[in-house]
Amino acid sequence: MAQTDRRKFLQSLTAGVAGLSLYPTFGANLTLNLKENNQQFINLKDDASEAFWEKVKNQFRFAAGVRYFNNASLGSSAIPIRKATNEFRDILDDFPSKYMWGGWTDEKEKTRLAVADYFSVDKEEIAITHNTTEGMNLIAKSFDFQKGDEVLISNHDHTSARIPWEVWQVEKGIKLTKVSVPNLPKSKEAIVDLYRKAITPKTKVISLCHIVNTNGMIFPIKEISEIAHKKGILVAVDGAQSAGMFNIDLHELGCDFYTASSHKWLFSPKGVGVFYARKESQKHLKPLIVCRGHKDTSIRRLENYNTRNLPEFLGLGASIDFLNSIGKQKIHDRSFELKNYFRSKLENNDKVRFKTPKSDDLSAAIQVVEVVGKDVRQVKKELFDTYGIDCRPMSGLYLNALRFSFAIYITKKDIDDLVAALHTIAS
Repeated sequence: MAQTDRRKFLQSLTAGVAGLSLYPTFGANLTLNLKENNQQFINLKDDASEAFWEKVKNQFRFAAGVRYFNNASLGSSAIPIRKATNEFRDILDDFPSKYMWGGWTDEKEKTRLAVADYFSVDKEEIAITHNTTEGMNLIAKSFDFQKGDEVLISNHDHTSARIPWEVWQVEKGIKLTKVSVPNLPKSKEAIVDLYRKAITPKTKVISLCHIVNTNGMIFPIKEISEIAHKKGILVAVDGAQSAGMFNIDLHELGCDFYTASSHKWLFSPKGVGVFYARKESQKHLKPLIVCRGHKDTSIRRLENYNTRNLPEFLGLGASIDFLNSIGKQKIHDRSFELKNYFRSKLENNDKVRFKTPKSDDLSAAIQVVEVVGKDVRQVKKELFDTYGIDCRPMSGLYLNALRFSFAIYITKKDIDDLVAALHTIAS
């Protein structure tokens, strides 16, 4: 190709790519293209009726016959998020070297800023990782504790929150002390008191879940952080089940570190995570992976993978846009509305027993119930085989119960159908 022709070709290619929006599915007013009529657009900010939530549901697609109450295991990306991510993938594959190494620098920072704004923190406190597990490993491996130092964990910790401490610290003589929190505590103050009593002069870190995956209980992170910081103790939070379910101001929450998989309640593409470290606490952290750029002193050093799946990275930005188009407060209110609606429909059935605390201080859009006298694995099988309802059986901690997740694509009619199925199986 002649030099002049090559120059024209590259100019046309660059111009074509530059014309693409960062989030191609969304317009200036963050409108969504409805599934039932691709020419029709609606403004999602002006309505909180059940009809509105039916429209939100239409932005998600599941396999035929599947009723998905298992968001706490893995979320689904809404159709606009899928489309945006796939378009990013096409852009990358059309010119790989350009977009992997520098072509999306500004777009990556816009995504970081969008995530930071969503959690009410500074963008210099947010790293984009792969998942909660990576974040917990990053935290647990960073510290040079001395033999006899102590880390508090809990009996409700996910294995991905517990094992990193076991692998990276126990072999050095660090003591892991397990705080045993009952499935149905009387109040959040009762949980705080358990942690207050467990702290010793050797305690260096408190590592705990914001919402536990076992029975959906919310831990009082703000109150525990206040106690910890008065004693010079750092607080690391597994936020896999809380990020996106309700409003979270990470500065107000008060923890030092917060790690979450954005593919659950944030509905991002799979394999993307959010990692928060408050500025004063970043000095404690060491990257899991090092390569060129390892001397960067910013939080970006924690996400320095050289090549990575950037369409998913930018897809997280599209997911934040999607959630903002609905409204953070509306999502927050909806989580508690669905939780309380579900509980009200089952409260008079003595053959169905709740294993999740009732108070809004202690639970939200994850609820766990036992069908009395029946093995949870059999009930889970019957729910799916007969009704197409997918959920998570929970056998540990004496639960023998089913975990149901009420994400924004769940409607009250969906809950009515679930409740009817539970009544039938229980009887």
